[in-house]
Amino acid sequence: MAERRREHGPHGGAGPETARAWTALVAAARRTVSDGLVVGTSGNVSVRVGDLVLVTPSGVPYDRLTPDDVTGVDLAGRQVLGTLAPTSELPMHLAVYRATDARAVVHTHALYATAASTLVGELPAIHYMSAALGGPVRVAPYATYGTEELAGNMLRALDGRSGCLLRNHGAITHGTTLDQAYDRTAQLEWMCRLWLTASSVPGRTPTLLTPAQLARAADRLRGYGQRP
Repeated sequence: MAERRREHGPHGGAGPETARAWTALVAAARRTVSDGLVVGTSGNVSVRVGDLVLVTPSGVPYDRLTPDDVTGVDLAGRQVLGTLAPTSELPMHLAVYRATDARAVVHTHALYATAASTLVGELPAIHYMSAALGGPVRVAPYATYGTEELAGNMLRALDGRSGCLLRNHGAITHGTTLDQAYDRTAQLEWMCRLWLTASSVPGRTPTLLTPAQLARAADRLRGYGQRP
């Protein structure tokens, strides 16, 4: 059994950087609820600080989390901060950090993403923001939640991508910052809603973007935003 310990002092004994990261994580987790991406505790958020992974705890409403509830594990999954059990989806979060340069992961059971995951093997290229996730969004085959099998299915669907759908389950995205990971989750949910809405019009079939059109959008997106 993984060792758990509650460090003493402010923020569960965490240093300033870890304490700031935990505060941002809790704010993002609460936002998933207020933005309608999560019902209750049905999603999870994590951030990586060095070799430490801070993650939302299992089954605890986000509005009840305090600075002293900081929950952290190492990359092997051993708990090194806090006494609350980490999310049951820890294998997915750790798999992303081991395989990519991600610094944040957001997983939700968002309505439209979950609905789309039951209908297709890949989200059709309904909008150029698919390019922001690396290309057409794949759907990982179903596996029981919290298992290494699900984590493996997810990694294969994420190959070359920063987000994927999970069959009959939800969505997961990652980014180099928590804001980026969250924005990708929100964009993915919006694209799923867009596709479901357009494809539900009787007698009409949505037009889709070609690979060449997506490639041009990807080039444009690489220069999007303010430069330092």
